Amino acid sequence: MKVLLLGGTRFLGRALVEEGLKRGHEMTLFNRGTNKGAFPEVEQLIGDRDGDVSLLRNRKWDVVMDTCGFVPQQIQEIAAVLGDNIEHYTYISSISVYKDWIPLNITEDYHLQTLSQDQLRAVEEGSASPYEHYGALKVLCEREAEKHWPGRVLQIRAGQLVGRFDYTDRLPYWVQRVAQGGKVLVPGRPDGLVQLIDIKDIAKWVFDMAENRKAGTFNVTGPNDKLTMEELLETCKAVANSECEWVWADEQFLLERNVQPWTEMPLWVPEHFPLEGETEPWKGSFSINIEKAVNAGLAFRALEETIKEVYDWLQARQAANLKAGISREREQELLEAWAQK
Repeated sequence: MKVLLLGGTRFLGRALVEEGLKRGHEMTLFNRGTNKGAFPEVEQLIGDRDGDVSLLRNRKWDVVMDTCGFVPQQIQEIAAVLGDNIEHYTYISSISVYKDWIPLNITEDYHLQTLSQDQLRAVEEGSASPYEHYGALKVLCEREAEKHWPGRVLQIRAGQLVGRFDYTDRLPYWVQRVAQGGKVLVPGRPDGLVQLIDIKDIAKWVFDMAENRKAGTFNVTGPNDKLTMEELLETCKAVANSECEWVWADEQFLLERNVQPWTEMPLWVPEHFPLEGETEPWKGSFSINIEKAVNAGLAFRALEETIKEVYDWLQARQAANLKAGISREREQELLEAWAQK
């Protein structure tokens, strides 16, 4: 196939290019060129979809894979230059499209976030950040793509992506912290659920679907079997050959000390206490239903393989400070407070 990838090659985009090349497809990249040395053998069109996309005009591709569409206007502009010169459009959306993650087992027909015209206008005019309404904007992008290519769009509502080159540092925090050993502060319960998916698994499935021109909306996260936080951490411990000890601190203790879910304690969303602005806890945050995608062929590599790749990448990267997680000093303070509780 001739494949056009819209977006960078920092993380998921890199995995998609690697998978496409491995299958012998002809890849073309359209992005701002910030990582243009990653695939020198691939055609690269340097441009900014917030500005000029005219380089795409009068070109034909079998498949377009869009990893970076944040606002519907970006989809409109791509459609204006590509039109029917493509057969299939893959849009990387997010499970953030859902109104909330309160119930367990959320399926693709659950209530979606909404955005007023005033809010959308503020984003388009630049007075509001797209990230402020991330989920609702993804909903509008899904609808915009379907409007232009009805029945030809693969909408992927992705969960937490993990793997090499993970710039969010959420899983890398735990891999690195476990490797350092000692007493490790962990939020919640050992049997608390976690959902995440290797970017290589998404890339493989996306190409399986695109090659067969399969369309539709799918929750795409994993694994297929339930994964607990304890199992995730024990896998990190085994891969790093670490000697560490888990200290499980309950949610109320952490929240009372202003420990921030997801940022200071990555992969933690409180199960028993509502987040700010919510009336109920988000118990369903790590129980998203992926049955539809699994039935369509989504498969998962062993967790050990993913953790090993992240661990090896971190060793080579030698990053002292990660964007996610708490400092060792802050962790020590909390460990001492928990011990005296």
